[in-house]
Amino acid sequence: MDVVENLEAAIAAVEEARSVPLSASCVLNRGEMLQLLDQIKVSFPNDLAKAISILRDKDMILENAHTQADGIIAQARDEVARLVEQTTIVSNARKEATRILAEANEDGKRNREEIDEYVDARLATLEVILNKTLDVISKGRDQLGGVETKHALSDLNK
Repeated sequence: MDVVENLEAAIAAVEEARSVPLSASCVLNRGEMLQLLDQIKVSFPNDLAKAISILRDKDMILENAHTQADGIIAQARDEVARLVEQTTIVSNARKEATRILAEANEDGKRNREEIDEYVDARLATLEVILNKTLDVISKGRDQLGGVETKHALSDLNK
């Protein structure tokens, strides 16, 4: 038993002791009470030494706790900074991806327009060549067959 338990046992013994009639005194078993007080006397120095040791170590314990808390806070701040940096990196990567896609779409649109213009120019050139070829064919046929066939062909063109 430690000091506190022995003191509580002594208090309980006094509270439970028989009262002396017409007085505030009580009847206690001297042997039991002396035994409790001897136990308190024996355990008191040990408990007092423990208490003094705890009081001495209190500052060191608190300092260690503060140091650990500061370390945990520093780790948390580092983790937050890392997460924010990752978020920034991801955000920048998404912006860059969007920019690249827009640029690729614009390049594709421009290339399609250039290809359409090129094909249109080639088709126009082919049309001119074919019209000239038809004119040559038509003149050749006119020379071979006469004017009547030409009138028949001109009716077909209408």
